[in-house]
Amino acid sequence: MEERLKYLFRKYLNNTCTKKEFDEFFMYMRDAAYNETIREIIKKVYEETGNESLKFTYVDESGKLVLTEPVLDTQPDYVPKRRKKALYLSAAACVAILVVLWVWWPITAPQAEAPVVAMAKKITQRSEYKYLLLPDSTQVWLNAASTLEYPQQFAGGKREVRLSGEAYFDVKHADKIPFIIRTGKVSTLVLGTAFNIKAYPGRAHIIVSVNRGKVVVQYNDKDVATLTKGQQVKVNNEGIQAPEKKSITTNAAAWQQGHLTFDDETIEDIVAELEQVYDVRIRVNDEAIRHTRISTTLRREMGVDEALQVLCLISDTEVIQENGVYIIQ
Repeated sequence: MEERLKYLFRKYLNNTCTKKEFDEFFMYMRDAAYNETIREIIKKVYEETGNESLKFTYVDESGKLVLTEPVLDTQPDYVPKRRKKALYLSAAACVAILVVLWVWWPITAPQAEAPVVAMAKKITQRSEYKYLLLPDSTQVWLNAASTLEYPQQFAGGKREVRLSGEAYFDVKHADKIPFIIRTGKVSTLVLGTAFNIKAYPGRAHIIVSVNRGKVVVQYNDKDVATLTKGQQVKVNNEGIQAPEKKSITTNAAAWQQGHLTFDDETIEDIVAELEQVYDVRIRVNDEAIRHTRISTTLRREMGVDEALQVLCLISDTEVIQENGVYIIQ
């Protein structure tokens, strides 16, 4: 990387970067804002090559790149065309120096403000699933129709992410550096553990289930439950019900193995999940049916038609199709 940065920096100073090289150079500049290793390399490269910017750099009439020491002009009314180019290109070199100084100056200036940490956002569409490896080596499996936001580099003695939807986390243990998942008013705090969070927008509850380790669940920054292996808690999104904590016998993230597990959930919520899993539209017109609670496990591979038949058999309803929309009645 160091040799590549030297090459790109010299090309930038000489104003000979291609568009691709220019983009690559500033990618390193941006990365340096939150990566100390890259900052140190850039600082070293600057110290070794920055003095080149003191030379005039220009392209002569034949199109050849020329590096030369500045020559004092004894005729002030005459400014050669190539000197104008030299001044222009020197200004570009100064810009490069300022960029580099901006990147590594916070290392040496004790009163400098910390750089803004760049954020990453990963999104899954309906019927899409993703595996992510976070900067601290925490593993995340993101379920369908979900969003995870996290810094591209954890800093400040904490690791904090934001989740909308469902994800299974296998958190890399780090003493005294908590890992925090924020889902609206609910926060989940861990040091090193494996657990699942279901927090889809519009659902009445956020569900946290633990496979390994210990998890603290908070509502409005107040502890509401401490979970260990094989435990689960349902927290009402509006705080109008007490959290429901209980033991579970199934895998905390059964969806990873293709199981769709519903434990005392409303048909409305089950239907919303089936829509995400199969990327279809399902409508339930009757309010009483929407709020009917059932428990069941379906296999994702059975397909939406068979899944809805099982759901209707349990709830004593029926399903029809109109214009590509499934209707439960």
